[in-house]
Amino acid sequence: MSARWMDRLEKIRKGKDRFFRDSPQSPFPRRDRDTFEGLKYYPLDERYRFELDLHEHESKATVTLDATGGDKRNMLRWGEFRFVIDTTAYTLQAYRIDPGEMRLFVPFRDETADTETYPMGRFLDLEPQVHRTPAGTWVLDFNEAYNPWCAYTDGYSCLIPPHENALDLPIPAGEKRYRHPDHS
Repeated sequence: MSARWMDRLEKIRKGKDRFFRDSPQSPFPRRDRDTFEGLKYYPLDERYRFELDLHEHESKATVTLDATGGDKRNMLRWGEFRFVIDTTAYTLQAYRIDPGEMRLFVPFRDETADTETYPMGRFLDLEPQVHRTPAGTWVLDFNEAYNPWCAYTDGYSCLIPPHENALDLPIPAGEKRYRHPDHS
């Protein structure tokens, strides 16, 4: 994989740490920012980066996703990504909030949840200007998987990945579970 790919992801990770430590919009309470030493990630691994066709659903069904705060949010099941890891085929659904939005949201849960990653699951946001190739495929890169804000502090309600996006294998890529230094 190219050094450019690795440099881009390392820059994103460092920027996220700065944002969490310094920004007034950080999900961390002000009192916790002085002890924040940065998020933990799996090493970058190109085996978990895919360039895939989005198999767009002919009918965009509205689905209701549960959130950690007990609320529910409607999303459109837009299409699915099909990929293979270690000779086994997997599928993940991609969602949009509304038909005019171009960004795809891919929430998922894998077998690292509870032990190494956030128990509820992790997210991927696919922006067309970043994650579309010139050939029209999408880059589904688990190295970009991140935790929702409710993983860091109380007070946020985050979407729970639906059962249809539960993968029966570990995905050791992306962000690991955040453990506050005072609660590890």
